Amino acid sequence: MSLPIPPQQALYWAIAVAAGLIYVPYLLVAYGRLKCGYDPNAPRAIFDKLPPFAQRAAWAHQNAFESFTLFAPAVLLVVLAQAASPYTNAVLVTYLAMRLGHSLFYIANIAALRGLAWVVSMGCIASLYGTAISKINLLP
Repeated sequence: MSLPIPPQQALYWAIAVAAGLIYVPYLLVAYGRLKCGYDPNAPRAIFDKLPPFAQRAAWAHQNAFESFTLFAPAVLLVVLAQAASPYTNAVLVTYLAMRLGHSLFYIANIAALRGLAWVVSMGCIASLYGTAISKINLLP
């Protein structure tokens, strides 16, 4: 899969898009809060009152943060190693698609697809680390 932008630029854009994807599920959390009477004086106390889809959206939101903390450094290592390529572009697109899918499958309560999206996205992160490490010859 090829992107219409140079591989080096794709790395920077991928970090920005991944950061934005963290908040996609939170839109449904906000909607769920409005549905059940949000109290700005106790914003976290409402969690147990949220509809199930909004609770799952909150978990997807938290998981997106966790994934991002592994993804962003992997991308930055690829930048530092000057290892951007059409291959890394394909990995970036796959990662972003899987993270969006993970959130959607989480909210829809489709555990098998959610798990598959998670595994593939983690594989993408591992691939980025491997690409950077092999490029800078850290392995003996």
